[in-house]
Amino acid sequence: MSHKKARQAYEARLGTWAAARSPVLLVAYENDPFTPATGTTYLRAFCLPAATDSQDLEGAHRAYLGVFQVNVVAPLNTGGGAANGIADELAALFVNNTRITISGLAVQQISPAAIAPAVQVLDRYVVPVSWRYRADTT
Repeated sequence: MSHKKARQAYEARLGTWAAARSPVLLVAYENDPFTPATGTTYLRAFCLPAATDSQDLEGAHRAYLGVFQVNVVAPLNTGGGAANGIADELAALFVNNTRITISGLAVQQISPAAIAPAVQVLDRYVVPVSWRYRADTT
């Protein structure tokens, strides 16, 4: 349940930022229909849950841990500057120790946003940006 809320929290923040940005960036969310326009740059968001943990003897505590990843997807053969610039913007938006509260659950970013090396996927240039999160309930 709380991985769902973590996803919603990060997707909401990402979507608001992407829509307010100039130029606007479209975001492809997991399992939602999305067809990118030819030659456009867009974002693709993923929530990658890890095993849920419990750190009390009673067993009431739950620690929901995972990784949220945003891929900056750009057209191939256009250079890396624009995509890497967007990755830098994402790293500045999603800062270590930031808490986002959604439906009473505080989701905390527990690592700096990491920008991974770019990869070529079919006809796209992809720059992954990811960070770890944690949400605790009792």
